[in-house]
Amino acid sequence: MPFFGDLMKMLGQQGPISWDGARQLALSIATEGESEPNVEPMVRIKLEQLARVADLRVADASGLATSTTGRPVTVVPLTRTQWVLQTLDAYRPLFDGLAKAVGKRSGPPAAAEEHPAFLGDADDMASDAFMAQLMQMLSPMMLGMTAGSMVGHLATRSFGQYDLPVPRAAGDELSVLVGNVATFGDEWSIDGDDLLLWVCIHEVAHHAVLGVPHVRARLNELLLGYAESFETDPNALEHKLGDLDPTSLDPSKGMEELFGDPEVLLGAIRSPRQLELLPYLDALVMAITGYVDHLMDRVGDGLVGSYGMVTEAMRRRRVEASSSDRFVERLFGLELTQDRYERGEAFVEGIVERAGEDGLARLWSGVDVLPTPAEIDAPGLWLARIDL
Repeated sequence: MPFFGDLMKMLGQQGPISWDGARQLALSIATEGESEPNVEPMVRIKLEQLARVADLRVADASGLATSTTGRPVTVVPLTRTQWVLQTLDAYRPLFDGLAKAVGKRSGPPAAAEEHPAFLGDADDMASDAFMAQLMQMLSPMMLGMTAGSMVGHLATRSFGQYDLPVPRAAGDELSVLVGNVATFGDEWSIDGDDLLLWVCIHEVAHHAVLGVPHVRARLNELLLGYAESFETDPNALEHKLGDLDPTSLDPSKGMEELFGDPEVLLGAIRSPRQLELLPYLDALVMAITGYVDHLMDRVGDGLVGSYGMVTEAMRRRRVEASSSDRFVERLFGLELTQDRYERGEAFVEGIVERAGEDGLARLWSGVDVLPTPAEIDAPGLWLARIDL
């Protein structure tokens, strides 16, 4: 039929991901269709001052270079619209990796004699072939929806660019979503300046760790390897719909969870290769989050007036998983649960108890020094391996 021929031609011309669709959806979710006011000049000036303080204190406490370019670190206030556009660009390599995996969809068995169950069942084979082809045609649109939905939802609750520990393009301009920060401060009755300074320390601390070249390279390698290692099943949606419980008290919740799963939305299912990568990705992310929390306690405790109150509120917030958070975990392999935060914290505390801050400083000294999955739960093993 001409209509379907034109549709297939259009879908086939949009590349592996529909980025225009991703941007439109992300902006719609982030702003709820409303225009955003510009950031006030006084907020920019305040952030510049707080960023200088955070930069000096983090560099002094960590011994790490906070700059990746040699220029001073700056913190820039962004609207949700600006943050969405920056973040889509920053996460593009990971989504391209996912597109590469989804693009490897295989059709039905090539030789029926190798699969006796298909003998005499040409209609089923034709149906499978059609579904595989259709899903491949729809993949750019679905991937665009996935990227747009994910980044749009992140924009509604993120405070900066490192709410997820994903390295960004080289540079020393950090971003803060001042509107989200202000709303959170009002909800928790937290002093606005204290909260902004806390966020600046958090962003600069992550920037310092992820700016270490071999840490950055290893984390990018694991994240990209995970994204590229999905396997695909064009019949995933049909299978998952069959698993829904029609007697559930809240069927809408089941549907929301269903379509928050990449296995359904993209036909992307976790592969054995991803199961091999996850322990190493977990170990590195736990080491990073544990170290940043420790560094923030050292820096912020005497610098932020209400540091204890802000930290308690922030740490409660980050483990309150929404459906969009769980989607990110499944898509990028970043399972930022309370258990993982606690294990990272215990690992860093164990090093400091045994070897002090000097021992902890060795954590980022080389790629061969990064902790293994077994060492995260046994910091003594890590210290023994590096001869401390």
